[in-house]
Amino acid sequence: MKDYTSLADIQADINTGILDCRGLVENYLYKIDRNQHLNAFLEVYREEALDRALKIDAKIKEGTSGRLAGLIVGNKDVICQKGKEIRASSKILSNYKSPFDATVINRLENEDAIIIGSLNCDEFAMGSSNENSAFGPVRNPLNTDTVPGGSSGGSAAAVAAGLCLVSLGSDTGGSIRQPASFCGLTGIKPTYGRVSRWGLIAYASSFDQIGIFAKNSEDVSIVLEVISGFDDKDDTTSSRAKVTLDEYQKANTKALKLGIIRESIEMQGLDAEIKDYFNDQINSLQNSGHTIEYVSFPFLDYLIPIYYILTTAEASSNLARFDGVRYGFRAGNVKNLDELYTQTRSQGFGPEVKRRIMLGTFVLSAGFVDAYYKKAQKIRRLLQIETQKLLEKYDFILSPTTPTTAFKIGEKSKDPISMYLSDIYTVHANLTGHPALSVPVGKHSNGLPFGMHVLGSYFDEARLLKFGEVLTTYMNGADS
Repeated sequence: MKDYTSLADIQADINTGILDCRGLVENYLYKIDRNQHLNAFLEVYREEALDRALKIDAKIKEGTSGRLAGLIVGNKDVICQKGKEIRASSKILSNYKSPFDATVINRLENEDAIIIGSLNCDEFAMGSSNENSAFGPVRNPLNTDTVPGGSSGGSAAAVAAGLCLVSLGSDTGGSIRQPASFCGLTGIKPTYGRVSRWGLIAYASSFDQIGIFAKNSEDVSIVLEVISGFDDKDDTTSSRAKVTLDEYQKANTKALKLGIIRESIEMQGLDAEIKDYFNDQINSLQNSGHTIEYVSFPFLDYLIPIYYILTTAEASSNLARFDGVRYGFRAGNVKNLDELYTQTRSQGFGPEVKRRIMLGTFVLSAGFVDAYYKKAQKIRRLLQIETQKLLEKYDFILSPTTPTTAFKIGEKSKDPISMYLSDIYTVHANLTGHPALSVPVGKHSNGLPFGMHVLGSYFDEARLLKFGEVLTTYMNGADS
């Protein structure tokens, strides 16, 4: 069977009788079995996927199938599926099965998508390399000595290796866009509130957003239309109309005004090849009719500190529920309740999660909440205001997605600060709630891909995705 890279190709072959969903699932299962060394999947829903494929094949023959018939989806292990183990790649949720489906899972399955399995990630979505999982690191299929990025590393690796057509991830500070860059994919973090978080295990509730990995912008757009929209189970969802495929296809991306934050390309640590390639791309965009302006944004140095103050504070609160009393892992041989809490959390959480819980508890503690947490919230609000001012002047803000290509497994694991700086370009959109996209635009001399990061106005995903398609097409040599 050929390697499919788009839903349109799959559905075209289904409609002509060349392909059926059962055979498609069997092919993906074969590939998953052949690529277990990547450690992308924590669980494969083999029988359920095959049974569901047969039912969808029957619906296709009857002409009653949903618009996602033929779409094989991998699901990050922080998004709940009823009756399935949900671990957040952590020991502390051992043997816990979700009693309900996340809203995004319901919406996908209502349109006849097939969820093929649960994907590895950094524990509780805390990490930039997928080395923090209790189930071992995920390997980048483009070079198995390197990381796929994090925290949604399994989601990125699975799509890049052709183990599913698209995957769901969650993005708190770059956890979709950074792996998309490392694995040569299109990855989107929608506007905060565009997609329901009901059924997403929270890391930092005011930052988290469910998003999508795919090999092209159109597939991202199709899936985003299905999973987006108001949800009465999640009060943070917007009542704005869904972004539609039609809106994406008709989006005007001619003669745009594009902003480049000067500090972002002058920062120390940006790989010289990526910088040169980025500048060449900007010149090409200018030559093709787009207006480019360089602007100063003096808050860049504050992004990482503010992000880690606020997200760890929220994590400290959100993860307090994992105590061994109600569900999941429970430490044995304890003498009292305090010891139960202490031993369960000490043994159940990994080092990075414990580090972030302790930092978050510190910034929320008496005597420090004013000095750190409240001050960070004020700066976050200032960032939102100043970013929105830029986006009133420019259609999009462009930067590299990551300062380097994928690094080797173990290279940064003993240096948390260096690891945190992997997200220097991506945390901006989570702090302000804007939608942002990474699209693959280049290949380094080391053979690994890297992406361009595009940040847009609130709820402007259709144009954002269309411009992403233009970027990938143009940078691959076609006329934009």
